[in-house]
Amino acid sequence: MAGELNERQRRLWAAAEARSAGRGGIAAVARATGMAVETIRTGICELESGGTLERGRVRRPGGGRKPLTETDPTLLSDLERLLEADTRGDPESPLRWTAKSVRQLAAALAVLGHRVHFATVAKLLRLLGYSLQSNRKAREGASHPDRDAQFEHIDQTAKAAIDAGEPVISVDTKKKELIGDFKNAGREWRPRGAPELVRTHDFKDKLLGKAIPYGIYDLANNEGWVQVGIDHDTAQFAVASIQSWWQHLGAERFPNATTLTITADCGGSNGNRTRLWKTELQRLTDETGLQIRVCHFPPGTSKWNKIEHRLFSFISMNWRAKPLVSRQVIVDLIAATSTQTGLKVYARLDERAYPDKVKVSNAELTAVQIDRHAFHPDWNYTIKPRT
Repeated sequence: MAGELNERQRRLWAAAEARSAGRGGIAAVARATGMAVETIRTGICELESGGTLERGRVRRPGGGRKPLTETDPTLLSDLERLLEADTRGDPESPLRWTAKSVRQLAAALAVLGHRVHFATVAKLLRLLGYSLQSNRKAREGASHPDRDAQFEHIDQTAKAAIDAGEPVISVDTKKKELIGDFKNAGREWRPRGAPELVRTHDFKDKLLGKAIPYGIYDLANNEGWVQVGIDHDTAQFAVASIQSWWQHLGAERFPNATTLTITADCGGSNGNRTRLWKTELQRLTDETGLQIRVCHFPPGTSKWNKIEHRLFSFISMNWRAKPLVSRQVIVDLIAATSTQTGLKVYARLDERAYPDKVKVSNAELTAVQIDRHAFHPDWNYTIKPRT
């Protein structure tokens, strides 16, 4: 019954057993239970006095072992000094270059002459207002002075185009994925004790290679198109993905379109300084007859690109904990992504080769019919078909 009783109940029960046994009962109960003789005698006194403890208490006020903060008055202040020194970056702190685990703190306190268990250190930390915390991404680094103005420009440009019935797409490359029985982040429901078995090490399979999903998100229709490449993430691949979207979806959705508006990051295969991006867009506009207007997000603000939180995030949720064992599995998982708000996703495998390090000459760049906008012409420009 010991595990079902609190301290006071065990004491009173042992006292009742000892008293009912008569002479020698205290010693017998002490031997049988392992309880101290004095504890049993205290219980007998409580029984005889009718109980003197307040309701809900198991011992009288002041009873039990004194807390370490009373028997060791400098313990708490020394612990605070250890933590503050590390927080300030004091090079003399013994915890400056180590993880602040409770065991590390207990060892550092032992060096200062305190005898304390690491579990007690955890309690003291909570008493001081500390808790276990991970890093949080909040610092964005240097912010461009025209950042907010560019956001406003993108917003106004996209709204005007949608109101006019013109297509507006957000584009970007999703994180490259290894193809094969590799671990995929997340968890899913499976029979207990039967997890999906995957490889121990994430070394690229030479035969299967990697997948490069390039996404196009249609803002007006809440539709996504993902072209899954297997070669290189280049500007040629990016524009080929946009062209594929236009051929399969865009032209049907916007039969009267004259201008295609693209919002993109400032870096990567669709970066604002990438020469090949502009020459490939010129090829696309010549073939489709569309003017292509591009608005780039300022550096360091790619998370505000709508494709990140309206398409890519849901794809990652849909294939969580599912090993991407083949190219077709990747395409099927992407295409099966949907949301309650009506998101539809289409996917297509692109097995063509896209060579990297393609050089664009000055003459080729000069031939691009680019009309740079008055506001931040390096971020905002329109490419027109060549007559």
